[in-house]
Amino acid sequence: MAEQRLGAIVLEGGSSMFYFTGVRWGLSERPFVAVIPAKGEISWVSPTFEEARARELVSKPMGEDVRTWQEDESPYRLVAQILKDRGVATDRIGVEERMRFFVFNGVKREAPSADYVSADPITAGCRMIKSPAEIALMQRASDMTIAAYKAGLATLTEGMTQGDLRNNILAAYRAIGAVGGVVSVSFGKFTAFPHGSITPQKLREGDVVQIDDGCNVDGYQSDITRTVVFGQASKRQIDVWNLEKRAQAAAFASAKPGAPCEAVDAAARKVITDGGFGPDYKVPGLPHRTGHGIGLDGHEWTNFVRGNKTLIQPGMCFSDEPMIAIYGEFGIRLEDCLYITEGGPKFFTEPSPAIDRPFA
Repeated sequence: MAEQRLGAIVLEGGSSMFYFTGVRWGLSERPFVAVIPAKGEISWVSPTFEEARARELVSKPMGEDVRTWQEDESPYRLVAQILKDRGVATDRIGVEERMRFFVFNGVKREAPSADYVSADPITAGCRMIKSPAEIALMQRASDMTIAAYKAGLATLTEGMTQGDLRNNILAAYRAIGAVGGVVSVSFGKFTAFPHGSITPQKLREGDVVQIDDGCNVDGYQSDITRTVVFGQASKRQIDVWNLEKRAQAAAFASAKPGAPCEAVDAAARKVITDGGFGPDYKVPGLPHRTGHGIGLDGHEWTNFVRGNKTLIQPGMCFSDEPMIAIYGEFGIRLEDCLYITEGGPKFFTEPSPAIDRPFA
């Protein structure tokens, strides 16, 4: 914060509040706010009727200055008073990109002399670099997702719906104690939709099957996609699947410390374009970025995408998920997440070896 010349950061409940303070708090129309000054004690603004719960959650190292407001009072005046008490009422105040506008507007109205700027260099900058403990939690979440996917794909039967398969995978998640397990399921031509379709689907022989998403362990996320064929795969399906696998491998090989993030997207996209698809984001081809950051949020900074010159550093975690979408036929996406070490990238999960072998 000193390097960025910030007097304080104002946070609402969410991933960054948990990351910096260990406090989990949901969002509602009643603001619950943490003010983290560059110097001095962290302060909290809570509805008065929530004070007892807030004090349960606020640990002593994170500051015991909890200020409360009644239903007919303004929480934003308390934030303004905290900024004044910490001597930063006219300083640069960092606001995270996910802060809701009505909260930001209320703070700005009550403390108009501050210079409000993006807190992303701090919030995203810190959260992009994972510690060994964070990576271990993500590894556990990834292992649990693979276990649930194995159980789910073993239940494929003619005529089942995408809801049937989804429920089987969710049941597997529950059986192994996974938290927040969700899954997107698509069959046949609907696998070309990157995030699925609401159209009811029933599984037929020769359909491509695609499952995506993950679970979390203590808030840290997994995100995995597996794509297989129910029954005998056609030559066309095998050829496209193999091309996709080469694109995923090219992205992984390019994710080296010191390389720009955009180089990873370029490597995967070149394989797909050389294979006769695209170019650029055109379909048939790769319609989206090659990967996203992952951690406490399933999608967080930073991304493997053209134009992103952020240098890859040890501790960063990404998905590796180029896709080949062919509308009207099928789509193939292989997704495994990776983390960066001093020696290069490492996968949390081993990529699929072949179209009929989704798990290593």
